[in-house]
Amino acid sequence: MKEFVLNNGVKMPNVGIGTFLLEPKDAENSVREALKMGYRMIDTANVYVNERAVGRGIKKSGVKREDIFVSTKLWSTEYENPNAVDETLERLGLDYIDLLFLHQPTRNWREGYKQLIKAYKEGKIRAIGISNFEGEYIEDVLKEFNVKPQVIQVECHPFFPQDELRKITEKEDIRIMSWYPLGGKGRTGELLSNPIVLALAEKYNKSAAQIVLKWHIEMGFIVIPGSKNADHIKANIDIYDFALTDDDMKEMAKLNKGERRYTRTEAALDSFAKWQPTYEKE
Repeated sequence: MKEFVLNNGVKMPNVGIGTFLLEPKDAENSVREALKMGYRMIDTANVYVNERAVGRGIKKSGVKREDIFVSTKLWSTEYENPNAVDETLERLGLDYIDLLFLHQPTRNWREGYKQLIKAYKEGKIRAIGISNFEGEYIEDVLKEFNVKPQVIQVECHPFFPQDELRKITEKEDIRIMSWYPLGGKGRTGELLSNPIVLALAEKYNKSAAQIVLKWHIEMGFIVIPGSKNADHIKANIDIYDFALTDDDMKEMAKLNKGERRYTRTEAALDSFAKWQPTYEKE
């Protein structure tokens, strides 16, 4: 397992297991097994409604807490809840969170960011993240607050490698964490069956998915593929015994179509600000 050093000196693994769309039972099992296989980073969120399950998986893995990097996200309806961070800690069963994101740039995001800064200064979180804060939103964060984030989580894959956002993140030393790392729902097959990817898979005797995940690492991104399949979980971390060459990366760059899989609307942001997760399901 390799690590990136964030802009505040905190070390973060470059590969973790994501838990988006995993039911609590599956999230618990995946986290437990992933940690046993050597993973040391987990990503979840309030809105995934599986934080308690993730906490159970951590405890059952037998891996020491200090050896695990835990990333989660505050949902928009929690931004103005003064107890949001403590309640998130309670659900996870942890004393601190390694990386806490704001999940969406809804109109009240500034109140949420103030909460993150407060929790950071109190030692409840070790790093600050923003999720889906592209364009004007990341610019406003950097302009309005003197505590900058360490990580931004956004859609990112070879079809859409975040060219514009990287002009800011590389200047500010903010790491990109990729969601939809394999091209996203409805596009994964298109990406993994691409001739360029398949040729590299054959060259290195790896799967197409492993080639794409390695591309993320070579690009300097943090990647969090999710799965409830033990074989897939194991394969997703088996990417440290080879390296893509400069020529390989030039070939992969040909896949850049500048095409998102998901485009968020302002109407969607308004709906996010009103929707409250029901944590009893965990």
